[in-house]
Amino acid sequence: MDDLTPSDFQVRRLGPCRFPADDLPGLHGLVVHFVDDHEHIPYHIITNGPELLNTELAFERAGVRRNLFFDPSKVTAGIVTCGGVCPGLNDVIRALFMSLHYTYGVTRVLGFRYGFRGLDPDHGKPPMELNKDNVEQIHTTGGTILGTARGSVPAEKMVQRLKDFNVNMLFVVGGDGSQKGAHAISKAADDADYPLAVIGVPKTIDNDIDFMDKTFGLDSAVACARDTIDAAHTEARDNYHGIGLVKVMGRDSGFIAALATLASLNVNYVLVPEVKFDLDELLARLERRITDPKVHHAVVVVAEGAGQDLMKGDRNIDASGNVLHKDIGLFLKQEINDWFRKKGIEVNLKYFDPSYLLRSQPCNANDSIYAAGLAQYAVHAAMAGRTDVMIGQRHNQFIHVPIPLAVRRRKKIDPRGELWLRVLQATGQPAVFGHA
Repeated sequence: MDDLTPSDFQVRRLGPCRFPADDLPGLHGLVVHFVDDHEHIPYHIITNGPELLNTELAFERAGVRRNLFFDPSKVTAGIVTCGGVCPGLNDVIRALFMSLHYTYGVTRVLGFRYGFRGLDPDHGKPPMELNKDNVEQIHTTGGTILGTARGSVPAEKMVQRLKDFNVNMLFVVGGDGSQKGAHAISKAADDADYPLAVIGVPKTIDNDIDFMDKTFGLDSAVACARDTIDAAHTEARDNYHGIGLVKVMGRDSGFIAALATLASLNVNYVLVPEVKFDLDELLARLERRITDPKVHHAVVVVAEGAGQDLMKGDRNIDASGNVLHKDIGLFLKQEINDWFRKKGIEVNLKYFDPSYLLRSQPCNANDSIYAAGLAQYAVHAAMAGRTDVMIGQRHNQFIHVPIPLAVRRRKKIDPRGELWLRVLQATGQPAVFGHA
């Protein structure tokens, strides 16, 4: 993105910070490195020369501030989880509560139920009051104890709901659409002259939020997808003319498919939304591979958003405004079977779709650590009066990303980049299908 300016990186603040953090209950006796407001993390760290490093394009560094905007003893915090379920949601909820309660001494933390519906006064579902007992073990289970849902509610109604419960800070755990909703809440609160810190915790299993290294849940999904790919490889290898076809999540970005391929190294063809492919060439290559007596099997991994141009028909829209894609997995299964039937060649195709397993499981160790870190830094940001900002990590540092910047575009695999080159090297597939 070449049109970035320093103003894109500026983080909104509710006002001056007047409450010292030195005597916080959770920091008593610790030698704390307080982050100075002037500390920033550069957008780029690779340049063609030191004179080209543009330090003006930099993210505000996240962390504990010496002075706070809110008096922690008077804070009521709210948490909402939106969109689809994802490994690590409960880890985020638990870490938000633990940091608020034990570090800052916040005594009232509310969990609003079923996404933004919980902020709709007409929905009728009361919030859950979180405490150390009801969050203690939630990280051991998948999903979210608060429930989740897609769709939005008028921002003015949500702000009024928050005012009714005297909520000073709201943590929105969700993806692209949810963060757009968080931005609308922040704006509506500002219009109503209501000092509300709105902090986003990026949640998308597809890893498609820009300006950050990754989102939580990705590592867990890749690990689960790898296990499925390895099972598909076993089925394909041990059956006559065996083909293992695995569909994984990835509506607009193919990171799970690409990374699981690199983790497994048992994939021959991987198809992602960012790279178009010629169906006839794919089928011809499959035919040559499985009829080769030295090989006789193949594994194909496809992201759910790949090959949408091959399927006809109208596209519907879900409650979050996302285009609902056609099922590329079932489409390929049918096309592969039809191709070999017309050729008179016997195949044994096994189809795997672990999509809901990927996102409903508890997260692995790496994701648990990362999800908790995002939550902890979100609390620090809220206490320092930041708003309309998302917590991310870039160059191994936690940062504040203004939500309007974060949702400007989706992060996708660069077909000319290093990740895709590594995939091509691991699979041996052509860079461009259409040249059989």
